[in-house]
Amino acid sequence: MKNTVLIALGLAVGTAAALAQNGNGAPSGGHYNLNILGKRDCTLADLTGSSRHTIQVLLNGGQKAADINGTLALTLDKQNKIFLQPGNDFQVLDGNACDGALFMLPTNSCYQVYARALGTPGGYATVTTCAVDDNGTPNDKSDDVVVCSTGPALNLNRTKGGQKFQNVTKELTTISFLVDGVVTTVNLFDPALYNYFWNYENHGLRLAQIRFYPTDCP
Repeated sequence: MKNTVLIALGLAVGTAAALAQNGNGAPSGGHYNLNILGKRDCTLADLTGSSRHTIQVLLNGGQKAADINGTLALTLDKQNKIFLQPGNDFQVLDGNACDGALFMLPTNSCYQVYARALGTPGGYATVTTCAVDDNGTPNDKSDDVVVCSTGPALNLNRTKGGQKFQNVTKELTTISFLVDGVVTTVNLFDPALYNYFWNYENHGLRLAQIRFYPTDCP
């Protein structure tokens, strides 16, 4: 750990203003839409491009967050991992999560996140926010370990019938972990950790739809 007293920096998550809801559970108004597509086989394409709004993951693949928590970062399997990069806007930089996708999120504005499961009924996925801890040795990567959130994960279950959005801002923009025996929660891109990513454990979910809505900053 870099610090035992943490100051949340970088990502600003809006919670001050309530957003008007539609019948599908999502707020009304402008938003950025991201579709995560479950595929049976990995594509060979790079899936890069500034206008892309999709990320491909294996339809059945990925690891349990509990299985990679505490493991050496150098040995991390990048399959079904969506790595996160701070920036000025939302943008898919690499849409192929079979070898590690890359998604940029803004740190200069506030927003809320909503998600729902779509596609053929029956599949489900668990998405957990993770990062890497340098263990107080920033110049030595050999002892860096993966840290996955002990807080609520995003559970997407494609049941029959219409699917409503749920507010998943906390699940996808914060990470909780132990510091000297005490649970500490920080926002994405807090300097206490680095190399933030979403661990996508997929069990047949063909489509996860995630929306990012701008809101007033607290």
